[in-house]
Amino acid sequence: MKPFVLIAEDEKAVAELLRYNLEREGYETAVAPDGDEAMILLDERVPDLVLLDWMLPKVPGIEVCRRIRSRAETANLPVIMLTARSEEADRIRGLDTGADDYVTKPFSTTELMARVRAVLRRIRPALIEDKITVGDITIDRTTHTVSRDNEDIHLGPTEFRLLDYFIQHPGRVFSREQLLDGVWGSDVYVEVRTVDVHVGRLRKALMSRGGDDPIRTVRSAGYSLRGNNG
Repeated sequence: MKPFVLIAEDEKAVAELLRYNLEREGYETAVAPDGDEAMILLDERVPDLVLLDWMLPKVPGIEVCRRIRSRAETANLPVIMLTARSEEADRIRGLDTGADDYVTKPFSTTELMARVRAVLRRIRPALIEDKITVGDITIDRTTHTVSRDNEDIHLGPTEFRLLDYFIQHPGRVFSREQLLDGVWGSDVYVEVRTVDVHVGRLRKALMSRGGDDPIRTVRSAGYSLRGNNG
């Protein structure tokens, strides 16, 4: 069952960015453009996590967070607050209101997705699959380790994130631009050819103990990780 995330955000571009990245990582989403709508959606279905903008119209995010914590059915609901307020006093106020985490805008989507996983892993561990196996490759996000055919594979941090991204979508072909956006983030400038370098390093590491090449190069399209059936 997919984890369900409620996005309470009035900026359409930010809400769409969040929705796109969450759904790409396998989450189900709903979007509320103001605090009133957020509370209505919460009444209809309790999500597994809320991404909550501080400056929502009608009912501010900080008040939505208070109401979430005051209701028995949502008292333990994970909340990550998003805000342009970066002062320490505001962060403390947000956390004291009951937010589980606090992310300042503008934010890195890659970091935010990691924070979503971290909060769910801590509060709703059954929803997050820490160990994933595709073919003879296993990645463990908790221990940050990779093995192939039960042999440990040592990867650098970028290669680990790249494999993590591939392994979530086995068989799917990603262009270099999609990999840049998904692994490095849309807010970081990296040359497209950098993708080829890191794919090469990942491929070399995965084949260091033998075995077939698990990464497929698709001419004029990009790269994919071979699925369980090759």
